[in-house]
Amino acid sequence: MRYLERKIDLIFLLDYIDPSSLDYQEWLNVGMALRQEGYTASDWDDWSKGDGQRYHPGECFKKWTTFEGSGITGATITQMAKENGWMPKGGNTDHHELGWEDEISGNDDYVVIDKNWIEGMEIKEPSNWNPVREITTYLETLFEASENVGYVVSTWQNDEGKHLPTKGNWDRTAGELIQLLNESNGDIGSILGDYNPEAGAWIRFNPLDGKGVKNENVTEYKYALVESDTMDLEKQNAIMRELDLPIAALVYSGKKSIHAIVKVDAANYEEYRKRVDYLYTVCKKNGLTVDNQNRNPSRLSRLPGVERNGKKQFLIDVNIGKSSWEEWENWIEDVNDDLPDPESLTDYWDNMPTLAPPLIEGVLRQGHKMLMAGPSKAGKSFALIELTIALAEGTKWLGWQCARGQVLYVNLELDRPSALHRFKDVYQALGIEPKNINNIDIWNLRGKSVPMDKLAPKLIRRAQKKGYIAVIIDPIYKVLTGDENSADQMAHFTNQFDKIATELGSSVIYCHHHSKGTQGGKKSMDRASGSGVFARDPDALIDLVELDITDTLIKQQEAAAASKIYCDAIKQVNFDFFDEHIGLDDQQSIAQMSNHAKRVLSPEHQAQIEREISRVIKGIRIRSAWRVEGTLREYPKFKPVNMWFQYPVHKIDDVGVLKDIQPEGDGPAWKKNFDKKKSPEESKKKRAEALDTAFDACGIDEKVTVAAIAEYMGISEKTVRNRVKEHGGYWVADGEIGRK
Repeated sequence: MRYLERKIDLIFLLDYIDPSSLDYQEWLNVGMALRQEGYTASDWDDWSKGDGQRYHPGECFKKWTTFEGSGITGATITQMAKENGWMPKGGNTDHHELGWEDEISGNDDYVVIDKNWIEGMEIKEPSNWNPVREITTYLETLFEASENVGYVVSTWQNDEGKHLPTKGNWDRTAGELIQLLNESNGDIGSILGDYNPEAGAWIRFNPLDGKGVKNENVTEYKYALVESDTMDLEKQNAIMRELDLPIAALVYSGKKSIHAIVKVDAANYEEYRKRVDYLYTVCKKNGLTVDNQNRNPSRLSRLPGVERNGKKQFLIDVNIGKSSWEEWENWIEDVNDDLPDPESLTDYWDNMPTLAPPLIEGVLRQGHKMLMAGPSKAGKSFALIELTIALAEGTKWLGWQCARGQVLYVNLELDRPSALHRFKDVYQALGIEPKNINNIDIWNLRGKSVPMDKLAPKLIRRAQKKGYIAVIIDPIYKVLTGDENSADQMAHFTNQFDKIATELGSSVIYCHHHSKGTQGGKKSMDRASGSGVFARDPDALIDLVELDITDTLIKQQEAAAASKIYCDAIKQVNFDFFDEHIGLDDQQSIAQMSNHAKRVLSPEHQAQIEREISRVIKGIRIRSAWRVEGTLREYPKFKPVNMWFQYPVHKIDDVGVLKDIQPEGDGPAWKKNFDKKKSPEESKKKRAEALDTAFDACGIDEKVTVAAIAEYMGISEKTVRNRVKEHGGYWVADGEIGRK
């Protein structure tokens, strides 16, 4: 998007960029960016006048016409402004919109001080000038006695008459130099060589190998140079101290800058580069314009104890600020944690803030987080689709009233056609008229999902202006980062949900699987797989545990359902007959009700009713029973909700059939210890029954596949094939299963 269209004032951002601090290419880039975003050559020219030494009237206008199609955008200026202290979230500037590849991590502005309010700190020249003491103190502070030191006293002049350093010397150790200087009677030239008093002298702040002065000759990456020559000396001094930089030596250059030799203590060159980048970023964001050309570990800095064009190069201070890089970096991160200040309860006692409205009545507030946990065959995805529909339509979900509004369902598991069909199937099975399907957005990411810390900013970017009241992510194992048993790693993972909720102001709802083994004897908070962070992080935990229903109960349910169908049909045809001949005992027997139906219904009607009964009984045999328990942060604990899952929806047990059924694996400890193992015949029968149930459940599709059976049963495809072979009643061909 163009910057003018986004209404970010690049001229305002240029106030944060000093043209005199840029090299030639960076200056050109600013001009190219301004042209690309629709500004004028006059805008570039006006800003360029800030560099009094290099500014040439008319130059900007000559170069302007050559910038067509440069490809340099306003993002270049934005980045430069950020590096020099501009904060997108501050003042009257626009907020930065998250880019597609942005990552959400901790606050990274690193702003500790306000350069506009800091007062300058005066630099005092030594009253008792002692060049030997200046140099030896510097060497003792920065080097071990056995380390080689690189220094330069000889210079050469370029075409402009500027004195520039030669490669200098690098063959003596700090110990040798200190000893010789202390024995020199103040004649440092006899030890280091005579320097040009117009140019001064230099020293390399990292130890060398004695073979040269390039980066590869550096033996330890101890220090980095921070220098700024575009600010008042007093302000440089103040900002460096206010930033608490871990400075080993602070040296006045004898001209317009201070050289801070900062402890970085990097293990290698790669770490050195990263730490210097971090150091320079912090300095720039706190108003210290740093010379980027000083990044090299073999860089020269000004040597204290010499004179330069009538001014002294001297040590201002040694060992100030934090004692080490680690201490300073931790302090920067802590100071800039972006946490709110503590509040006094007295201020709000009589004027309490308004609580977020309920999203799910009695369970979850808007803007809060909810986790649904359960085993693989609990129909968690269907339950979340049911919740999506309830929120879109403002209906009930599992008995709880839901608010109505826009919902984003993030589908990570199903292919796009299956996901869309599943929504329609659930709508129809629930019997809900789709009056507000425009409230549902589905983001299909199967095969395109990325780790959660990468997905979160992409999601926020897409959802920022939609006004969603809830974002439902199904399932999270597809975007899980790190070891799910690690509390630290899972805390980082779940923090992404906080960021989504905070940025969008919407609830975040997601599901996770149970750990292995039976769950009935566990508390709801302990069933979710992995670290306890999963259960303790959300504001509401909804947990599904399977109930162990018996064959007797299933037969009772079949009889009750068949009897109701018979009763309704007989009442509709001949209510007087029903009232006179059919008692309560008859209604408990399918055979008796069938006989009564034959006396009243026509053969065609009787056949139709029996087909309906067969369909209903099949549904009863394949359904499973579940108990919903929960742990809530904002609301009192609710009574367990019992329900049936009959593909593709869950239905509340309003009758109370399931209230006394225990979850699988539940029961007293003594009973578990004395329970006998099933015989091989019983186990084989159980496996056969489970396969029959799975085949019937998957029979809703045109064909039943090995993959579908495996997914339904929560076992591998290889195990499915073994069970088919053991059963004997099915055939398998090309991944498809059929009944013989």
